Amino acid sequence: MRAITTEDQTLTLTDLPDPEAGPGEVLVRVAAAGVNRADLLQRAGHYPPPAGASDVLGLEAAGTVAAVGEGVTGWTVGDEVAALLAGGGYAELVAVPAGQLLPVPAGVDLVDAAALPEAVCTAWSNLVMTGGLRAGETVLVHGGSGGVGSAAIQIAAALGAQVITTAGGPERTARCRELGADVAVDHRTEDVTAAVREATHGRGVDVVLDVLGAGALAANVEMLATGGRLVVIGTQQGRRGELDLGALMTRRASIHATTLRARPVAEKAAVVAEVREHVWPMVEDGRVRPLVQERVPLAEAERAHALLRDGAVFGKVLLVP
Repeated sequence: MRAITTEDQTLTLTDLPDPEAGPGEVLVRVAAAGVNRADLLQRAGHYPPPAGASDVLGLEAAGTVAAVGEGVTGWTVGDEVAALLAGGGYAELVAVPAGQLLPVPAGVDLVDAAALPEAVCTAWSNLVMTGGLRAGETVLVHGGSGGVGSAAIQIAAALGAQVITTAGGPERTARCRELGADVAVDHRTEDVTAAVREATHGRGVDVVLDVLGAGALAANVEMLATGGRLVVIGTQQGRRGELDLGALMTRRASIHATTLRARPVAEKAAVVAEVREHVWPMVEDGRVRPLVQERVPLAEAERAHALLRDGAVFGKVLLVP
């Protein structure tokens, strides 16, 4: 198969042996793979794959089932699927634990479906399974124009939450409002804390979904309502910060920090099962949709990374073999 390999931070299209579907796995012929910031981190040597996972980049893909491993039920050759991966998506074939597969939702193009698994599973698992977001609550989504952020806006709005988000520039904030955000704050020109205070009449938000990390820690705690939950899923502004425990205690609030990639297969399967039950109906009725900025040929993976790195993407870029 053809795949993208990484050496000295250089992406190269090369030939690799075809993977095989082991026990409990399904082999997928890739129609498209999603490009994520985690791929840029892995390329730079900061986010190695879990033990036993492919060192080929790519945490999500969509395609057709090419073979089914021993013990797998519910999937047959030719099924159209979307896959949550621990690695291996930047290739023509990838082996996936069966529990990390989803059927392509009705009405969604097979290629575009590759924009869903990582973003939707990350958003749902952190907003709802970890953050406990419910209808009637208020959520702040940092980075609403990103792959996870744009999915989180749509899911939270579909749940009946009030959604506040941040994005860079008037065009991006406008698009976030089109996705369902009640308030979209331009973090380049506006005071996010003041905007949240105004939007919530001083109460604060019930959940913060944060990709910034240390640089936003103090402000995030300040923006929490009583009983609020801060869920950190990224460290774009650093890994180490100073925490005012008194401010956290006064709010009777909590902080959670999660990753998805390194979780055991059984935990990922549980997330995928919840997504299939709760989010896939939202996709099929149009409340949540894949947002694809551009489809890029697999051989041009370098250009896809440049688009993401330069902030030129709203939603997702896909690589197409």
